[in-house]
Amino acid sequence: MKRFDRRLMGVWSRWGMKVLPFADVASDELPLSRLLRLSLIQFSVGISLTLLVGTLNRVMIVELQVPSTIVGFMLALPLLFAPFRALIGFRSDTHQSAIGWRRVPFIYRGTMLQFGGLAVMPFALLVLAKSLNAATAPAWVGQVSAAIAILLVGAGVHITQTVGLALATDLTDEDQQANVVGLMYVSLLLGSIVAALAFGAFLIDFTPGRLIQVIQGSAVVTIFLNIVATWKQEALRPSSAAEPAAPQATFKESWDKFIVQHRALRRLLVIGFGTLAFTMSDVVLEPYGGQVLGLGVGATTKLTAIFAGGSLVGFTLASQILSRGGDPFRMSTFGALLGLPAFAMVIAAAPLQSAPLFSIGVLLIGCGAGLFSHGTLTATMRYAPADQVGMALGAWGAVQATAAGIGAALGGLLRDIGSDLTFFASLPRTANGYLAVYLLEMLLLAATLAIMVPMLRQQLVTSAKR
Repeated sequence: MKRFDRRLMGVWSRWGMKVLPFADVASDELPLSRLLRLSLIQFSVGISLTLLVGTLNRVMIVELQVPSTIVGFMLALPLLFAPFRALIGFRSDTHQSAIGWRRVPFIYRGTMLQFGGLAVMPFALLVLAKSLNAATAPAWVGQVSAAIAILLVGAGVHITQTVGLALATDLTDEDQQANVVGLMYVSLLLGSIVAALAFGAFLIDFTPGRLIQVIQGSAVVTIFLNIVATWKQEALRPSSAAEPAAPQATFKESWDKFIVQHRALRRLLVIGFGTLAFTMSDVVLEPYGGQVLGLGVGATTKLTAIFAGGSLVGFTLASQILSRGGDPFRMSTFGALLGLPAFAMVIAAAPLQSAPLFSIGVLLIGCGAGLFSHGTLTATMRYAPADQVGMALGAWGAVQATAAGIGAALGGLLRDIGSDLTFFASLPRTANGYLAVYLLEMLLLAATLAIMVPMLRQQLVTSAKR
């Protein structure tokens, strides 16, 4: 038996690092178990994002009968906090608490915001939908309370995700920072998959009471995972009052230094347009499956797992290629190109009434989004100044989150006003609004590719000179 165990461990040592994505970032000083524990922060972010973007938008639109325009704007509220991600990253770069922590205090603050928003959210949503005893409540009570709950969760997600990624890069060598960030995002996708499957199973028989249990259970899981993730991750280095404080650059000075680096502004434009193209359908994918294809709550919730699974495949494939010296700009371009036939499949599923074709399209959308996100993230990390890791991640996250929030609002709005259009006469009016969203996303992907052309040309010229 002992000989078998030794052989088994030998096989894992040789192949485990190749099979598990980004596992090669582990070292004696930073074992894989510690990295995986730190990645629980992103796992909890995946749970919250799946709950907001995946499950709740379907429940609010279909089961609670909330207009999709209101739902879209509600889910877009976290974008009000998104531009502050760069500032949060900068503050966590320069912050020094009395016990020496830089990142952990921000992670705990973000965690408490997430927990508070999730704790009150189910009651706010029931009041918004005028369910049960809330039928006589003024409309503004439900709208304001739901908006505050969603805003708190969104703010908490922005803080914990940005600073959690910065802490992960602090703990690794410079040449492995991009890979460890990739590991964090794989954990986020796994959190999305697990959460989608769990929510789908718990909400098969939908009741208001079950909705309360699911959302508040998510609040407890979130705070537990983040405490476990940050335990003993950042060293205590008490500062001495006698030590003079080193002069710190202002946020504007740091931003000016960051934005003038090679292709930084164009790269942020690519991130914004591409993210908008891939996320406008987030708020309407599950309602589309329910209203146009006749899928149930459990079936449509699993779409989030399919999307996350496709993103995981794309992210893992990109990591294998980029770790061998692949060009991140080309990787982003391929992801945007893959999105075009993927959205075409989703559109074709309506007249064909084909749920399998719809699922394949969602899978490919997720894969394209994974390739695109990994490429832009890797490019951001490669060109980030050594002392501006938090700033770089914050800028990437700020643009991405802002574009995603705008996409959620536009998706819900266009779904409503697009119902007056006619794409297929044989389909109900509600289907036309959804199809308008998907067509616009294809146009945005084409615009993203147009913006990337000069970057690709310059990259080819640079490679030729080398």
